[in-house]
Amino acid sequence: MQQSPRLLAACVVHGLHPDAGSEGVTAIDKRPVDGPVRVRTLGLYGDVQVSRKHHGGADKALYAYAQEDADYWQKELGRELAAGWFGENLRVDGVDVSGARIGERWRIGDHVVVEVTMPRSPCATFARWVGGADERGWVKRFAAERRLGAYLRVVTPGAIEASDPIEVLPAPHGAPTITEVFAP
Repeated sequence: MQQSPRLLAACVVHGLHPDAGSEGVTAIDKRPVDGPVRVRTLGLYGDVQVSRKHHGGADKALYAYAQEDADYWQKELGRELAAGWFGENLRVDGVDVSGARIGERWRIGDHVVVEVTMPRSPCATFARWVGGADERGWVKRFAAERRLGAYLRVVTPGAIEASDPIEVLPAPHGAPTITEVFAP
């Protein structure tokens, strides 16, 4: 029986790591927060995006990834992929994140409302984080599976914590899904 949609973890940057990309560091290493965390217009309190050109800003304030998709990758890669491993801020359960419609809103807990804005486009930083030479072709492989996750805009700030229920609110009529707008 499918469990009601819920937040499994809210994740913020654990630490900056050296990276071969243009910024020289990455904030992809996200880890779950114990207890409640504030959700602000530009993301979770205590989180960092090194390059706001590619990550962050109002339309990419949060990145959500589904546990169901993480389970798929755990089997494929043969290792545990804890909440935050994909660089996500929100690990959710019972929500078809890649099937979410642009403009769809989610109420998390009692007050926070977020809106689906766009799919994640996997990048070289993500590939290096995943394993570099050990996972050659990662960006193409991740994109081909279309288990992308979604960026979210914060509509109503507040506080959230693991185990909060998620209510998926109706999407605009005819809105495309995350996978429909993704162009690898």
